[in-house]
Amino acid sequence: MPPWIEYSACAVCAISGVLAAEGKRMDLFGAVVLALVTAVGGGTVRDLCLGIRPVFWVQATDYLTWSIVAAVGTFVLARFMPMPARALAVADAFGLALFGIVGTEKALFMEAPALVAVLLGIVTAVAGGILRDVLRGEIPWVFRPEVDLYATAVCIGAMVFILMQQWLPSAGWHRYAAMSVILVLRLAAMRWKLRLPIFETRG
Repeated sequence: MPPWIEYSACAVCAISGVLAAEGKRMDLFGAVVLALVTAVGGGTVRDLCLGIRPVFWVQATDYLTWSIVAAVGTFVLARFMPMPARALAVADAFGLALFGIVGTEKALFMEAPALVAVLLGIVTAVAGGILRDVLRGEIPWVFRPEVDLYATAVCIGAMVFILMQQWLPSAGWHRYAAMSVILVLRLAAMRWKLRLPIFETRG
């Protein structure tokens, strides 16, 4: 996995963390903390599950640097120009796509079974967002029925990645194809309100 992909994932998730602070009366420090939790939370849970010590952002602090720069830049920019209404959702969608495959590929590299790799891909993609939403006092997006194809998009993309790894092991573009699957599914779900059935009883 090229390092720039995980750096980009951290930066995009940090941006979503700052955008999520809107309306919560947070200062710069609070917004950066929220951004860092969003950026490294999922990868931290993944590394702990895989038994990797120290976790990725302790081994290489550049991940923190990229996240902080992206967070501060977004904080400053948002003070001088209005952010589009869907900026948070779009940034979050890119974070899902990048981190979903980063987590899946790292789990496979650590010789985890395919099912475990898919689950850790999902965890890497959504755990940071869960922590972000809990800290800002909101129901996490992954548990909201009105948020369309969230973890489901990551699950499908991770499975596509694993199948392509098996069928085309020498191809260098399968990770980008799988990321595109996640991103397209999430954006299409946002556009056309695609979602799974909601659990309801007859009563």
